[in-house]
Amino acid sequence: MVSDPTVLTSFHEILAAVAAQIRILETAIAALIAADPLWQKLDQAFRSIKGVADRTVARLMAEVPEIGVASNKAVSKLVGLAPLAHDSGKHQGKRPVRGGRRNVRAILYVVAGVVRRHDADFAAFHQRLNAAGKPKKVIRIALAHKLLVRLNAKAHQVRNEFAEHTP
Repeated sequence: MVSDPTVLTSFHEILAAVAAQIRILETAIAALIAADPLWQKLDQAFRSIKGVADRTVARLMAEVPEIGVASNKAVSKLVGLAPLAHDSGKHQGKRPVRGGRRNVRAILYVVAGVVRRHDADFAAFHQRLNAAGKPKKVIRIALAHKLLVRLNAKAHQVRNEFAEHTP
């Protein structure tokens, strides 16, 4: 453990500079979202799910531009939340999730846990899987997949409404 005051001061200065840079980037990202009418509506739609906030919205818009355009299966596969078959002949293996956009998948794991605390549907889904004896990781993946499907549906609805009202 570092205890030298000079080194600790240096660490604090570096961390303060990084925090300032993060605030600048967050402000710039928020300005970009506010400047585009479609992105504004997507932002509002995503935030209507309690637990989804700035970073989640920004990550989805930046790394999954297909959201709302592609099917639920396609978006799930893009993000890496679709269970992929590992079968051969009569052998049926486990269906792991892999590949895809790791950063989006990671944030969805965390956000799905927060959404579960605020949304009765997610909480009931979690309890049902837990009562069925599913492993915690499988439950986490299922909740993240459910959140992604819901976000995709909201984005699809927003894109359709936006297309109808835009010449």
